[in-house]
Amino acid sequence: MNNIRTITLDLDDTLWEIHPVIRRAEQRLYEWLGENFPRITEMYTPTDLHEVRSGIVIEFADRAHDLTFLRHTVLGRIGVAAGYGTDFIDDAFDIFDEVRNDVDIFPEVIPALEALGERFKLIAVTNGNANLESIGIRDLFDNVVTAAMAGAAKPAAEVFDMAVRVGGASKAQTLHVGDHPLYDVDGARAAGLRTAWVNRTATNWPDEYAAPEIEVKHIGELPELLGID
Repeated sequence: MNNIRTITLDLDDTLWEIHPVIRRAEQRLYEWLGENFPRITEMYTPTDLHEVRSGIVIEFADRAHDLTFLRHTVLGRIGVAAGYGTDFIDDAFDIFDEVRNDVDIFPEVIPALEALGERFKLIAVTNGNANLESIGIRDLFDNVVTAAMAGAAKPAAEVFDMAVRVGGASKAQTLHVGDHPLYDVDGARAAGLRTAWVNRTATNWPDEYAAPEIEVKHIGELPELLGID
C-alpha cells in the first residue's frame, strides 16, 4: 500500500455503531412531539412515520441522498396534517440531531485518527448527517464531504470524486476506508480509489464485488499496515 497521501473515511458503522443511535434519536423525537405537539403522535405511530418517510423518498427521489432534507420534509408533512404548520421543524430537528450526534466512538478510533493524521490528509466521507463538531472530532479531519454536498450518495462516483478533489491527491493516492461492501468498497473501487474494508463482525466478503485491497477488523490496525510506527 504505497504512495497513499489521502485517506477518506466513512463515519457511521466505521467509527461508531449507528443503528442504536438512530433508534434513540427517533424515539426521543417522537416523545418530544408527543409532549409538545400531541396531535401528531395521536395521528401517527412510529411505524406510520416510517411509511411517510418512504413515500417522501419516492416523491423526492432526486434528493434522496440528503437525509436532513428528508427529515425536515417528513416533519413538515406531519405538522401540516396535524394542524400545527411548519414553524416547529427546526426545533424538532434539533431534538433529533442532539441524540443523533451522541455516539459511542469505538475505542481505537481517536488514537488511530491522531496517528494517521500525522502523515496523511484525512477526509470524512458520509451519506449521513453526523456533525463532527458536536461529536468532538472535527479537528482530526482536514475536511468533510457529505452526500448532500456532493449531490449524490455513496456508491455514486460523485461523492468520491469530490472527496478526491478536497483531499488534493490523485485517486491512485487516495485510500477509502469503510464498512460497507457496496457503498464504501465497491463504490470507491469503481471511482478509482484504493480500498480498505472495515470488517468488525468477521463477515464473509460478498462474492458479487471485487475484493478490497486491505481488510481490517477496525481502523486501529491501519497505522501499522500503512507503515506508521
